[in-house]
Amino acid sequence: MALRFEVLGRFNRARAARLTLPHFVCQTPLFMPVGTQGTIKGLTTEQLEDIGAQIILGNTYHLALRPTSELLDELGGLHKFMNWPRALLTDSGGFQMVSLLHLADITEEGVTFQSPVDGKPMLLTPEESIQIQNRIGADIIMALDDVVKTTTTGPRVEEAMYRTIRWIDRCIEVFFCDSYAIGGLAGGESKDSFWRVVAQCTAALPGEKPRYVMGVGYPLDIVVYSALGADMYDCLSYTYCSLWYSSCTRGDYLNIVCKNYTRAYIHCLVTKDAMGSQLLSYHNLYYMMKVCMQISATNGDVPEWVCDAMEVAGIDISSCCTPFSSSQD
Repeated sequence: MALRFEVLGRFNRARAARLTLPHFVCQTPLFMPVGTQGTIKGLTTEQLEDIGAQIILGNTYHLALRPTSELLDELGGLHKFMNWPRALLTDSGGFQMVSLLHLADITEEGVTFQSPVDGKPMLLTPEESIQIQNRIGADIIMALDDVVKTTTTGPRVEEAMYRTIRWIDRCIEVFFCDSYAIGGLAGGESKDSFWRVVAQCTAALPGEKPRYVMGVGYPLDIVVYSALGADMYDCLSYTYCSLWYSSCTRGDYLNIVCKNYTRAYIHCLVTKDAMGSQLLSYHNLYYMMKVCMQISATNGDVPEWVCDAMEVAGIDISSCCTPFSSSQD
């Protein structure tokens, strides 16, 4: 089943849409919690449903190593394996060319990793990445790209760009392409440069297809990118932040969503018990779901809370939400 994307409302370049996938009908803009190996740290799939998660992200490279895509296929796919009834998106494994560069050898054929499990070589080609993701059973799969750090300069950047185009052509030969991802960002470049690249991409991409900004999930970034016409986001930070005892808040006042527990109790837990991190993960992910729901529910004007967030960051909201017209939109 191909995905179906229907724009339900617009405000200048921003839009709210319905994204129909094999396992779930999603509302955008949306934030995707990251479950690299089929689990969100500290939370059950039932809790993720409770807070409104629509899509969970898994990682092709890590799932191919353990438990292996063959085993997942035998067990009915990742949905059944992790007891998740809603949608799944799998990364292609390309990011590991940066995070695990010391284990990778990149050629035109693909990327060969040295397995951290048994030390054996693992060749990941564009075609094999697609096949693994199909065995995993993801609703949305990603094309393998040649990823370099955003701070890389010189001929390696051009080499990676053209190789990625060739690899995408190879992916399209074995699978169809019906959405677009903006990636290779959020790796150390300036925020201004980051935002400008996303603005250029959303202005050029077809308006009838979903746009996914990969690896991005800070609330202010999501507000800006949604204003620029992006639809989907993911980020590890919100479960990792809980391990560092950090919590999302709109201002100085911390309104914990875990209403059955006092802040004093949670403060005590985070210094002595793993349950504190679990409660903060629950709160942080709920906070992000609520941010996306508020953006989607906007009607006619830029919401006051968005203007306030931009003002705190020193950003003129008009520069992000200027009217945009395109023959493709």
